[in-house]
Amino acid sequence: QVQLVESGGGLVQPGGSLRLSCVASGFTVSSYAMSWYRQAPGKERELVATITPAGVGTNYVDSVKGRFTIFRRNAENTVYLQMNSLKPEDTAVYYCKANMGWGRNYWGQGTQVTVSS
Repeated sequence: QVQLVESGGGLVQPGGSLRLSCVASGFTVSSYAMSWYRQAPGKERELVATITPAGVGTNYVDSVKGRFTIFRRNAENTVYLQMNSLKPEDTAVYYCKANMGWGRNYWGQGTQVTVSS
């Protein structure tokens, strides 16, 4: 029943922007902490951004602060990651995750982001 469907990845030039979308079904995104992770080839999965269940707090890894923004649009039951001023080192597969408590974590399928000229 629970499903996360991601979209918005692609190829962009350095300095460009992308907005990633994570459409949820089977639960309400406003009720749970939602996060974006990324993983580059040969590297461990990295937590990029988190938004709290109430939507009043956000956290970012230092490397994306000031460039990335995580936010919800509850009417669409969707979590977004707005990425600006993209750098080649942002290249990775980006994953949406829902923390539903009691160790239950649900992941999207991932979407590829490539930053290159």
